[in-house]
Amino acid sequence: MYTEEQVTKALAVYKETTSITKTITQLGYPSRRQTLYNWIKRKPLLPENRYTFCGVNTPEHPRHPSVNFKLEILHRCFELGENVQDVSSEVGYSTASIYQWRKKLLQKGVVALMNPSNERSRGPLFPGKPSIDSEAFDEMKTKLQDMQLELDILRETIHVLKKDQGVELTPLRNREKAVIIDALKSKYSLPSLLKSLDMANSSYYYQKQAMCCKDKYQSIRECIKKYFIEYKQRYGYRRIHCLLKRDGLILSEKVVRRIMLEEGLIVKVRCHKKYNSYQGEISPEVENLIQRNFHADKPNQKWLTDITEFSISAGKIYLSAIVDCFDGFLPSWTISTRPDAKLVNDMLDAGIQQLKPADHPIIHTDRGCHYRWSGWIKRMENAGLIRSMSKKGCSPDNAACEGFWGLLKKEMFYNQDWTNISIKGFIHVLNDYLDWYNHTRIKQSLGYLSPVEYRQKLGLSA
Repeated sequence: MYTEEQVTKALAVYKETTSITKTITQLGYPSRRQTLYNWIKRKPLLPENRYTFCGVNTPEHPRHPSVNFKLEILHRCFELGENVQDVSSEVGYSTASIYQWRKKLLQKGVVALMNPSNERSRGPLFPGKPSIDSEAFDEMKTKLQDMQLELDILRETIHVLKKDQGVELTPLRNREKAVIIDALKSKYSLPSLLKSLDMANSSYYYQKQAMCCKDKYQSIRECIKKYFIEYKQRYGYRRIHCLLKRDGLILSEKVVRRIMLEEGLIVKVRCHKKYNSYQGEISPEVENLIQRNFHADKPNQKWLTDITEFSISAGKIYLSAIVDCFDGFLPSWTISTRPDAKLVNDMLDAGIQQLKPADHPIIHTDRGCHYRWSGWIKRMENAGLIRSMSKKGCSPDNAACEGFWGLLKKEMFYNQDWTNISIKGFIHVLNDYLDWYNHTRIKQSLGYLSPVEYRQKLGLSA
């Protein structure tokens, strides 16, 4: 409790300083500003001693105070919680002015609290102080407002992108724009935000309503995630769409693609240097009979073969396989830790065993040394097979086989951690994939059937 003497002294100091802050600072009491306001109400000062503004523009009480002054008043009223009427009585500006300052600050930022141009155009407020060019000041103010708005929009855009990892760095969708507007509409007016983000008013309210609705694709999202994980992140949106269609879920491919992007279900690809077996022209070359025509009318008409390398922590593994141009079926393959003649010869022997007596396919290879040794040539002649070779260093001549290697490594090898996998374990995984490729993996060119399913549908044995 404060004595009557302390109250009287405080009122006297306030009458002299006309400032609540200066009074408390000088006396050290009262502890709460509201207490001093209550004393003033209980023992009001004479009207002539009240610090009120009567429309006179003076240096002590300008008609348009500075930005810092306005911010201090807003800080006291809306952050410290002082009574607006009491602060208004103290500083001599109406409560309507204080609330107007607050509205401008929330809508357009600090620059909106700067003095209006019509006052500046009349010349200096007080003698001896230089005036500011009105047009230049207005232009600078407009630029500052636009820059602040763009900065806030950019900040909220980064926030939205961090929240949704599936969003690409492309022009924002209306849904994302609506989220940004909601985050900034307490500070800026809705028309200015809509204009800056190039969004129609109707689109904004549509997105607001849509965001309140339940996601109608929620169950489909779960199915897409399940298939993506089940097929070891190898299937893109087209194959996922086909699997959903098989389950009786009919929807657009575009919807599947959008959902996969939103969920971050992206097939990742890495490129590595490929294995090269060329060791010079160690035997006579043969003609290129394929001529980049990889179409075949029936199985065992055109075969392509090559060797590819896999490098893991445990060592290097080499795969040699035959690809049938008819449907991409793999008649045979061999896996070894050494890229020697045995690798390709064993593969060729296994492929020959599957041929019928009337089958004499063209076997197309590159100019690698494995296909120019006597063992390979002898096997080809004994089985009645026809040799064909690409030009030197021309991978497009064997593009279909090269494409299979790329698909194999993208779906099975790249973006996998093989650190703790042994060579034996890797060979097991590779064999499983090649078998899965023949019997299970669906292909768009085959009507979304696997090679084995396609041959069964046509009545051909795989």
